[in-house]
Amino acid sequence: MSVVINTNTSAISAMNNLNKSNAMLQNSLARLSSGSKIVNPADDAGGLAVSMKMSAAIKRTEATSSNIANAQSFLQTQDGALATAGKILDRMSELKTLSEDVTKNDTDKANYNTEFEALKAQLGAVAAESFNGVSLMNGSGMTVKTSEDGSQTVSIDSTSFASDSDGIHTDLIATSDGSTSLGASGTTLDKIKTSIENVATLRATNGAQSSRLSFASDMLATNKQNLEAANSRIIDVDVASESTQLARANILVQAGSSMLSQANASSQTALRLIG
Repeated sequence: MSVVINTNTSAISAMNNLNKSNAMLQNSLARLSSGSKIVNPADDAGGLAVSMKMSAAIKRTEATSSNIANAQSFLQTQDGALATAGKILDRMSELKTLSEDVTKNDTDKANYNTEFEALKAQLGAVAAESFNGVSLMNGSGMTVKTSEDGSQTVSIDSTSFASDSDGIHTDLIATSDGSTSLGASGTTLDKIKTSIENVATLRATNGAQSSRLSFASDMLATNKQNLEAANSRIIDVDVASESTQLARANILVQAGSSMLSQANASSQTALRLIG
């Protein structure tokens, strides 16, 4: 190989190798310090795009789980109201039966009716209950999304509480006149028993909806775990592997620096020849 002065090809080659090794070293340091395998989009453009979509899906899954938990709280509150209504109706049916005792005089029956009227008013108060401003008993349906993309839903009912067909008989919570008093012809024991049966059905429906939401929540938790694992494989750095790369790059940088110094010193041969 010719001995020249203007161009030191060995030094240029050593410099290029040193730059490459230094770039690898800096990348390894950045990955290990950030914990991310994709420090720059150029590291894995396709992987970065997939990871962004997965990250958004994970956030939506968390939000959906929160919405389901709130819907379950709604149903729990609703069931509490229905349970109270059931107890009130139990007592009302008991009062109705007691009032039909032939040994009771008008004063006794009036005393029973006083409690009956009070319970009737409380039944109306229960029917007016709400959860965070949403009526528990207005009879409207609500749809709860149970998947992060909104494709799966569960319908829950804001239970009809004062309907003759779906809930408690309307006349049992009317307060405008005396037609619903304990001794009124319209206030029959069969009507109260039917209301109790309706409440039992409503509670069963409530329980079924709550159970379904629980399973939907479990499914979301599983999906979130799988999404996070898949996303981790894309963006999270393998510390053991990257540490090995760091050590390799560090050695190459040190060796490259030493060789560049040697290559620069080799030009001194030309001076000795001239001398």
